Amino acid sequence: MIGIMSKLTTFVIKRWKLLLNITTVIALLITLYFIRDDLVTTFKNLFHVNGLALLFMIPFEALNYHAQTKLYQKLFGIVENKIEYSTLLKTTLELNFVNHVFPSGGAAGISYFGFRLRGTNITGAKATMVQFIKLLLTVFSFEALILLGVIFLAIGGKVNNFTILVSGVLATLLLVGSALFIYIIGNRQRINSFLEYFTVLLNRLLQVVRPGKDAINIKKARGVFDDFHDTFLQMRQNKQRMRAPFIYALVMNLTEVAVVYTVFVAFGHFVNPGAVILAYGIANIAGFISVLPGGVGIYEALMIAVLLTAGISPKLSLPVIIMYRVLNSILQLPAGYYLYQREISKHGRPPKPAEIL
Repeated sequence: MIGIMSKLTTFVIKRWKLLLNITTVIALLITLYFIRDDLVTTFKNLFHVNGLALLFMIPFEALNYHAQTKLYQKLFGIVENKIEYSTLLKTTLELNFVNHVFPSGGAAGISYFGFRLRGTNITGAKATMVQFIKLLLTVFSFEALILLGVIFLAIGGKVNNFTILVSGVLATLLLVGSALFIYIIGNRQRINSFLEYFTVLLNRLLQVVRPGKDAINIKKARGVFDDFHDTFLQMRQNKQRMRAPFIYALVMNLTEVAVVYTVFVAFGHFVNPGAVILAYGIANIAGFISVLPGGVGIYEALMIAVLLTAGISPKLSLPVIIMYRVLNSILQLPAGYYLYQREISKHGRPPKPAEIL
């Protein structure tokens, strides 16, 4: 019995992301079963949209990439590194492709970012730190959007206890996670203590998956985290200069929500913006743990579920989410793919995510 439990535990540890995704996909299939009578109507509606309204996705996406590029440029400026706008814009497009095609909780993108900027006198640790600060600013700005979303839902009379619970849990997770990261990175001793604990834990887990191999060389990793700490202190000493990056992070979130809302408008539905804000936030967080490219299946299921709690039926939301995902990929991925392929043809393939440290 003990042997069976041990094997089961090992299997769950090795396959937990896969099992979680299978569970979510099963939930999506069950949902589709219960709305099967509406599916024919749903897919017919895919061909009855306002094409002119859909064109507004293009300027929103362009503004989104501009905001991301300026955010990177401002952050590197704070740590006294000047990088051309065009270089960062191309890198941003490539990062989007990498994170969609190589799902790894963002690790692939972090690894590629350092690889991509290696010729600009940017260390891998500094590039990674900038990525983390960008993520923190994105989280903090989204906290403001969650509050705005709840206000919109309240005005529309669509706030129920479950919606408030979802909003509260999402906001709390984002805030606690960000605060914990800042607490750890703000002190060199805490960084080293966390690093040693995390390294031992990760290496033990890896022994289960790949016996005889370690994930992280602790001596090398300590140097990287020291660089993290120095970069973080440099940014913290320039708090007044963080205002512009925060605004650009807010623009990033607003434009992405605007793209989703544009598709609703194209279908002739002016839904409550608060519902779209919450659905977008939860779906994107879930995308970090998906083993499928772009979180396909997981993303759609969660957006539909959250929209349902705000009174938007799957019959209405399903075709919108499908079209948003398809068109969004068509607009973004080809350019990223072209730039990515051009880069690796010149300099070879980037390191694997596990080789960051």
